[in-house]
Amino acid sequence: MQITLEQVSKRYRYDWIFKGVDYQIVAGSRTAITGPNGSGKSTLMKVLSGHLSPSKGTVTFVAGGKKISADEVYRNVSYAAPYIELIEEFTLAEAIDFHKKFKPLLAGLGTADILDLLAFPKAKDKQVRHFSSGMKQRLKLALAACSDATLLLLDEPTTNLDAQGVDWYLALMERFIGDRTVVVASNVAVDYGFCREVIDILKYK
Repeated sequence: MQITLEQVSKRYRYDWIFKGVDYQIVAGSRTAITGPNGSGKSTLMKVLSGHLSPSKGTVTFVAGGKKISADEVYRNVSYAAPYIELIEEFTLAEAIDFHKKFKPLLAGLGTADILDLLAFPKAKDKQVRHFSSGMKQRLKLALAACSDATLLLLDEPTTNLDAQGVDWYLALMERFIGDRTVVVASNVAVDYGFCREVIDILKYK
């Protein structure tokens, strides 16, 4: 997916989160959004997902050579973020199966493949509410990376991951990104080390 931002600005009440973002995220590119906590990275990610509309400016989405309305962008987006909650009453297997009903997995992947990827051998029938924060984060990342979507959005992807979890995340990205458009929002360099383009949110304050 290609995303073009023209003079995009977002305001909450009287406070401008960012102003005048002019940028084109090219289809198949890997882009990082950087800046300190509270600088507006997550807000910009929500604009890129179509979840939020800009206060000023325009965002244009194009996939497969066709323009997509903001209301339909969600069909092409896979998103992992600390503020996106899992349904904790589900078991692990139920959570994966539920996710698949709304966002199909990449071709050739099924529930068993996600279970193998997560490597939680005793957690298949365990409720998500009993998972550690690191296990929940791995599940969010696995579901996002393995979903059939042209745009992958990752907000602070290594939150709650230990060193082994970070290595797992990087291997996940290498294996499943493919030719999709990827945007990573973070102020931790390891999160976006594979990205070639950088949007410094502080430039738009």
